[in-house]
Amino acid sequence: MKPSLLILAAGMGSRYGGLKQMDSFGPSGETIIDYSIFDAIRAGFGKVVFVIRKDIEEDFKQVFLDKYKDKIEVDYCIQALDMLPNGISLPPARKKPWGTAHAVLVAKDKINAPFAVINGDDFYGREAFSLIHGYLSKMDQKSLDAVIVGYKLKNTLSDNGDVNRGVCVTDENSNLVRINERTGIERKFASKQIVYTEDDKLYSLGEETIVSMNLMGFSPAIFDYMETKFVEFLKARKDEPKSEFFLPLVLDSQINELKKNIAVLPTDSKWFGVTYANDKESTVESINNLVNKNVYPNNLWNNLTASI
Repeated sequence: MKPSLLILAAGMGSRYGGLKQMDSFGPSGETIIDYSIFDAIRAGFGKVVFVIRKDIEEDFKQVFLDKYKDKIEVDYCIQALDMLPNGISLPPARKKPWGTAHAVLVAKDKINAPFAVINGDDFYGREAFSLIHGYLSKMDQKSLDAVIVGYKLKNTLSDNGDVNRGVCVTDENSNLVRINERTGIERKFASKQIVYTEDDKLYSLGEETIVSMNLMGFSPAIFDYMETKFVEFLKARKDEPKSEFFLPLVLDSQINELKKNIAVLPTDSKWFGVTYANDKESTVESINNLVNKNVYPNNLWNNLTASI
């Protein structure tokens, strides 16, 4: 069974100022999601599942479903605040989404093969999809191991502001030990150093530091385990209005409680994203450069052979 691709596309980019998952970046109007799906099809993925919000459902179907229906199997699910395990009610004050791991969990009934998870507003690169597809193709359906594609920090920065990244700490076998969340990461152009902020102090990071961009892979067995961890999370923190159930929390539990391996696959791919509105110009330019180098065709979908 071919691996599936789960795209987290429910978020509205507040700093960007719009629904960036549906914005055009390619020479023929392609979205960033288009490039991810194109790369996934070329790598050998067999199904795409989107996680979206109810209020964008109709716009989403108009923009995406018809476009992909003859290219790859497509499905979607809705993430909502009240999608909670049996016996747990939604706290009245809760307004914020429950986080990336909750977004993955709502796709439980849509996925029955090893799968990769990506953000809908990040450009990951062809090599990254090939790497994770190769790993997932060999993964046991019942395994609780996982995999992360690790990016070099220098390839994930924005010229228009600071970013947050999960810094990967690995052992001698390139398995994940932990992810350290670092905030306020930016390059100081005067010194050329990459720094991050913590407790109002600046600390430096190396150019080659491996970071997670939320390109992760799991077997479908992860859903039952993730639901167990979500119940634990809710019992402890559901009344905190801004608490979130993040994927790194699940990975940490897999490592420390289950003693499972989380492989980190390094890539030289360059991340493009639109954290800020001004990032769009540079992202469009970067994609055009890849088109000019024949990494991508001028129109992604004109001559693509369906994978289904």
